[in-house]
Amino acid sequence: MKILIIEDEENLLSLTKKELEKEGYQVDFATNLKQAADKIISTSYDCILLDIMLPDGDGLEVLKILKNLEREDSVIILSAKDSIDDKVSGLDLGADDYLAKPYHIAELSARIKTITRRKNTLNKSVSLGNMCILHSEKKVLVNNIELVLKKKEFEILEFFSNRLNRLIDKDKLAEFVWGENFDSMGNYDFIYSQMKNLRKKLKEANASLELKSIYGLGYKLVEKDDEGFI
Repeated sequence: MKILIIEDEENLLSLTKKELEKEGYQVDFATNLKQAADKIISTSYDCILLDIMLPDGDGLEVLKILKNLEREDSVIILSAKDSIDDKVSGLDLGADDYLAKPYHIAELSARIKTITRRKNTLNKSVSLGNMCILHSEKKVLVNNIELVLKKKEFEILEFFSNRLNRLIDKDKLAEFVWGENFDSMGNYDFIYSQMKNLRKKLKEANASLELKSIYGLGYKLVEKDDEGFI
């Protein structure tokens, strides 16, 4: 498995690289935004460990580069910045997880394994009503027309598609979106925003499934009959 560490703090970079290599990972590194961009453009990675405070720019630019390249490299943000806005911005731009510094290598390794395992074990595609989820291509089709979703919107829909008709509470959904770091976000605003946008897109596309809000409890992905929810 190939990992890219984007980190300008020399000691932390050296320690993280050394420990991950002990676990059998192939590790590249970049110490600034320019180096990171050059490596990302030329090489695909299974996971990118991203510091968002870089000497020559905002590390979140890396996420924008990946998006422009239509790449699906997993990204874990590693930063001493503990702002909720930074976490939300990173996740909304496509990051998979967020781990605050200082971190333990064992926890970082566990996060890497969780993210890559989740991606590697997904089915190639699944059909639900008039909706088809193409896992490997990260696409959703409704009546054979692509439904344009942001990365987190796709992952949330994918999460619910594997739990059709099951009630998912807000804590479980938040833990899926943010990983084990979800309790530090402070509120559920990001969840509410993502769910609102996703529900709107499904409705506008005339999907035969809809995310139903269960007041005070959570959400369900359910099929609709001609008059509404079954």
